[in-house]
Amino acid sequence: MTAGPDNLQGDLRISTDPADFDLNWIATALSERSHWALGRGRDVVERSVANSLGFAALLDGRQVGFARVVTDQATFAWICDVFVDESARGRGVGKLLTAAIVADPRLQGLKRMMLATTDAHGLYAQFGFERLARPDQWMVRMALPKDR
Repeated sequence: MTAGPDNLQGDLRISTDPADFDLNWIATALSERSHWALGRGRDVVERSVANSLGFAALLDGRQVGFARVVTDQATFAWICDVFVDESARGRGVGKLLTAAIVADPRLQGLKRMMLATTDAHGLYAQFGFERLARPDQWMVRMALPKDR
């Protein structure tokens, strides 16, 4: 499916301008409607957005999607907090967000771009993402409760 204004019944655009980010929408979406960031405080959301590359999906000027990328813009990027409003799901918003991220000039030439997903493997595979070949090499340090 090719997503675009016809599929979304309106004008969809992806913006990386923080002035276009609706922080109320982002904070509510992540802390109340996502499964990975439930209870995340607004202050944490604001810091995470301010210190990442943000991508907002705007439909007729209203925010319907968001993703952010944590990166050094030289070797590594982690795509995270990808969220599409329930009213816009299944209509290509996630696909357009991902396309904008992988095409962003600041993210070209990186050695590695990563993400984690529980249910969108097919979407990300369309953009060259694969399961980890050597997951045994990766480690994680989980946040302490106060670090959330």
